[in-house]
Amino acid sequence: MSSFIVLGRFQPFHKGHEYLVNCAFALAGDAEVIIAIGSAAKGWESDNPWTLEERTEMINSWLAEHNKTARIVGVKDINDPPNWVTHAREFHGEGILVTSDKVTKELYEESDFKVNLVDLSNRENYEGWRVRQTLLMLSTVYDDDAVKAVLSSTIPQPVIDWLVDNDAIFRLSTMVSGVNVG
Repeated sequence: MSSFIVLGRFQPFHKGHEYLVNCAFALAGDAEVIIAIGSAAKGWESDNPWTLEERTEMINSWLAEHNKTARIVGVKDINDPPNWVTHAREFHGEGILVTSDKVTKELYEESDFKVNLVDLSNRENYEGWRVRQTLLMLSTVYDDDAVKAVLSSTIPQPVIDWLVDNDAIFRLSTMVSGVNVG
């Protein structure tokens, strides 16, 4: 029985990720779902504001809310696309990648990895940099209810609660370069 793998940086875990993970669970049936967190050594910088541990906590808060279980693994960057899949495979193992990203699909298929491409409608609103830009704008707003209301369109409620309860939004206001679109 193959595992179903969702790969992302999850900076933060947003509704696009939620959709992919739900698709992986639907495809998996009784098989294992693996959530592979990329850029595992990154954190506390403008385009990677949260550490691997924090992103794991965000995802676990979502999983717990939905009574789901997944194995979460970190994958460090190597900045070498031709060798990425071989490298990532050491962390997430074999299985079927569930992705909405065509470049990632092609990269994995070139390495003879099975891929299930998911059509993510409204993808432009669920791009990580857009979500981080919204969080940056909210990082100096000290009205938790207002922050939660704005974030509810792009981030699942358990993750919003985690971000607010752990003061994980406000650090963005101190990051010098803003949010990188790259």
